[in-house]
Amino acid sequence: MRVEVVAIGTELLLGQIVDTNSSWIGEQLASAGLDSFYQTKVGDNPARIRVAMELALGRSDAVICCGGLGPTQDDLTRDVIAEVMGVDLELDESIADRIRRMFTSRGRVMPENNLRQAMVPSGASIMDQMPGTAPGLVCPVAADRSPDGEAKVIYAVPGVPYEMKEMVEGTVIPDLIARSGEPAIIRSRVLRTWGASESGLAETLGPRIDELDELGNPTIAFLASGVEGLKVRITAKAPDAEQADAILADEEKLLRSLMGDIVFATDDDNMETVVLRELGRRGLTLAVAESITGGYLAGRICAVDGASKVFRGGVVAYHADIKFGLLDVPEGPVVTEEAAQAMADGVRRRFGADIGLATTGVAGPTEAEGRPVGTVCVAIGGLDDAGIGSDAATTLQLPGDRERIRQFSTIGLLNMLRLRLLADGSSASISF
Repeated sequence: MRVEVVAIGTELLLGQIVDTNSSWIGEQLASAGLDSFYQTKVGDNPARIRVAMELALGRSDAVICCGGLGPTQDDLTRDVIAEVMGVDLELDESIADRIRRMFTSRGRVMPENNLRQAMVPSGASIMDQMPGTAPGLVCPVAADRSPDGEAKVIYAVPGVPYEMKEMVEGTVIPDLIARSGEPAIIRSRVLRTWGASESGLAETLGPRIDELDELGNPTIAFLASGVEGLKVRITAKAPDAEQADAILADEEKLLRSLMGDIVFATDDDNMETVVLRELGRRGLTLAVAESITGGYLAGRICAVDGASKVFRGGVVAYHADIKFGLLDVPEGPVVTEEAAQAMADGVRRRFGADIGLATTGVAGPTEAEGRPVGTVCVAIGGLDDAGIGSDAATTLQLPGDRERIRQFSTIGLLNMLRLRLLADGSSASISF
């Protein structure tokens, strides 16, 4: 069963709204074991909408149209679907009454325009779910109206996310599974890595990728995600969830053996959740002193649920005087490993934390202290006292603009601490 998504709305093309609906629908289709090879966005133009629908019908068994079911003149989805089906639109009095009751319950009078939402292509059925004023539609397309001469189906759901999700979960997915007659489950697992390039990782995993190309299941794909790391997605297809999860577990074990400790997290975990979890397991607390990262490090940490169990607080010591006066950094250059180490030790003392992290460097646009843009010094303090090994400081030369330098400094330093905790005393370095 091949299913295609057509998202309708000029605002999607103009970038005024990000099309998160299509990606969410894609996830639901994959979880249900339904193949989806194409997604299309099209503006509010009837001719172009029809072309998009007919193209989708010609290469897929079912089409999910998202958006264009509102009450205004540019909501054209139902009109185009009726044209594609070769039928007329008919007023569904039960839907009209339901819309009127919705307005009455809110103490409002229904504008006549809303009756457009009660117009239904002849032969279409209404989805049971209707959280808003737009009904979802299940629209059969007869074989003689289909581009390839086979009977198809179009599902029309609103663009409002919570309305769309209720209909997709309640009607669309169950109906597609019933039509497919081949129940299957597609599961994915994402391994997040830091410290290898995409080309380098592809080379490391090349022999395994070749093997999987022959097997066909599971599959591996790469996704470069900037500050979130280079992701390796494993996808498995099986008759049920238990078998799919078993395939994923076996493949994850194999890939971890090939990639080693550059794998820092799985699925929705990220660098900071992994680090905080390990610090919490060891009963250690954390404080941070930031210069070049300007609070980005603390912000990432505070975004983790339960961070207060580990995180004591932080200081944005952007001006040199703050470094000297508050953190007891010795007078002199501040873009050095020695200054970063003093910052890490100083914030640890100030906040009574076991571990201190620090960043200092040159974000640009020009060099400072004779050091080029992108020079970053990071440090960890408290490792000795915590029995994890020697305190660590290093200098990095990072590419990119100010924002990328701040992001990479943050994740690189957290990764440095992660590797120290993982090695429990052995040396660890940062790779970019």
